[in-house]
Amino acid sequence: MLNFDPTYGYNLGQLLDVMPPPPADDFVGFWLARYQRALALDPQPRLQVSNCKNDDFDCYDIHYTSTDNFDIGGWLLLPKHGQVTRGIIVGHGYGGREQPDFDLPISDAAFLFPCFRGLSRSKCQSVSDNPSLHVLHNIDSREKYILGGCVDDLWLAVSVLQQLYPATLGRIGYLGISFGGGIGALAMPWDTRIQRGHYNVPSFGNQALRLQLPTLGSAAAVQNYHLEHSNILDVLKYYDAAVAAKYIHAPVHVAAALADPVVAPPGQFCIYNALPQGKKLYILEKGHSDYPQQAIQKTELLAEIQGFFSTL
Repeated sequence: MLNFDPTYGYNLGQLLDVMPPPPADDFVGFWLARYQRALALDPQPRLQVSNCKNDDFDCYDIHYTSTDNFDIGGWLLLPKHGQVTRGIIVGHGYGGREQPDFDLPISDAAFLFPCFRGLSRSKCQSVSDNPSLHVLHNIDSREKYILGGCVDDLWLAVSVLQQLYPATLGRIGYLGISFGGGIGALAMPWDTRIQRGHYNVPSFGNQALRLQLPTLGSAAAVQNYHLEHSNILDVLKYYDAAVAAKYIHAPVHVAAALADPVVAPPGQFCIYNALPQGKKLYILEKGHSDYPQQAIQKTELLAEIQGFFSTL
């Protein structure tokens, strides 16, 4: 039983008014320099036939090398019928991923499902796969904070798709949920190779507000750490997905929830509100929760995603 209101007292009108804090003076320079370092790397993708089977896709296990020599594992799906003309990278939530999704309604696409460093197929001894510990990994260092490495992993995933399937050049999209949505918002401003994005209940929006609102999950771990280390906002202000969203110029579709005990709705809507152009919003009744209309809303959302990515 929750001991707080997962709407946080915000109605839709108030949610649509939440705006991000101003960026740090060198916010843009920090991210552009990081992007250039990642772009210079050869991800050296390695493929082998996967044990996953599906009637519509040929399934492969994939590994590639990201920054700091992290080995990133995941899955690659190729359509059995038709040619690859575009690429879709799919990020996961903080629960990780056990298998790829087979129901994404985007045709003629190569789907790459990377597991971000330290999680699922990218587990390693140096990083905990417990979300409440993972989110704190090197949180005191702007350069070494784990979220920055996860953004690198996404940029290198784009490099993988372009290397393996040159036809995807200029036709790459990104879909991310929760943790993966926030990573997408942090990554897309600087990587123009990603032409369209979709964020479902995205995290890491408005970090200063995120530290104040009662919550469950990884955000609670950050709040508890903040009680004894009050200077972490000096790092987190560089990892604010809503601040980053102001610099995104590709079209983005956002699914944001009116009530969510894990990713507070004001942070989700703050990311949407900060997007400058080409944005679309689907309003979910709840996030990170079961509710009666959930199946209907999922069907509607998939239809919107299909339409949104049809021009990719």
